[in-house]
Amino acid sequence: MQVSIACNVGGGGGGGGDHPMKERRAAMNSSNALASLTKVRAEPSNRHTLLGHAHMKEAIGRHSNMKYRNLGKSGLRVSCLGLGTWVTFGSQISDEMAESVLTVAYDSGVNLFDTAEVYASGRAETTLGNILKKKGWRRSSYVVTTKIYWGGQAETERGLSRKHIIEGLRGSLSRLQLDYVDIVFANRSDINAPMEGVGAMTWSPLACGLLTGKYNEGVPESSRAGLKGYAWLKERLCSDEGKKQLSKIKELHLLANKLKCTAAQLAIAWCLRSEGVSSVLLGVSNTDQLLENLGSIRVLTQLTPPLVAEMDALLGNKPRDGKKEARS
Repeated sequence: MQVSIACNVGGGGGGGGDHPMKERRAAMNSSNALASLTKVRAEPSNRHTLLGHAHMKEAIGRHSNMKYRNLGKSGLRVSCLGLGTWVTFGSQISDEMAESVLTVAYDSGVNLFDTAEVYASGRAETTLGNILKKKGWRRSSYVVTTKIYWGGQAETERGLSRKHIIEGLRGSLSRLQLDYVDIVFANRSDINAPMEGVGAMTWSPLACGLLTGKYNEGVPESSRAGLKGYAWLKERLCSDEGKKQLSKIKELHLLANKLKCTAAQLAIAWCLRSEGVSSVLLGVSNTDQLLENLGSIRVLTQLTPPLVAEMDALLGNKPRDGKKEARS
């Protein structure tokens, strides 16, 4: 079996409460989502984007306003916004809603669908596979990525050994009902199997919904923090540090209002502006959220150096180093 495998440097998402320590680390890392990328500089204004030109680093699609980028150095063209399945598919939302979300995403130019063997104990892959089979889209028209590490309870069912990569991927392909996946990510590093990461895909750009403002007045029952197995997220929101973050987010909303966009769109655009990011994975529970998040592409052009400086001053967490230039 031959696969393309890359390292998920950020540590990867979780499995709907199956691995609380891993998920807690994910949320803590993403809670500073606006500062988790490298320091960036404004790109020269004379840059031009050619419509549908396959050799440009970034290009607008022929049939949508979606932008496409190279995934690392592989030459694989992926939509700058991808659809993730952590928490939602096979768990938080119904299969019918999952199908609606996936359909709207595909019709809007999203060609990257991400999942993992651990998400909802494999049910996320099963749900995604059932929908893809039902829709009958050309397999060559979209990219499926999955992640390997946490596959089961036995010692040989987790990690990045050759045995688990092969057997874990076979299980994923069976659940997805696919002959192949385009990229296999290491869901986290394994000290017993060292490797190098290639490219960058970001996850949880809204810090489990924190940046949307939904938690400003408490924890809604239907939110992620209200789900079974996510008590740690609720505790974090109610902590002193969480309250400080919520205070800053309220100010961020005022800035978003000036731009006539939502705070979610502003946060996603912030992630998109890094030259080192190939795609930002979206996790949504309905089509309205998806359409809102897709609108972040138009906000990207509004992230001028003065605006970014204002955001840096507001958040107080500007990264110190970085070599990648910003996208315009």
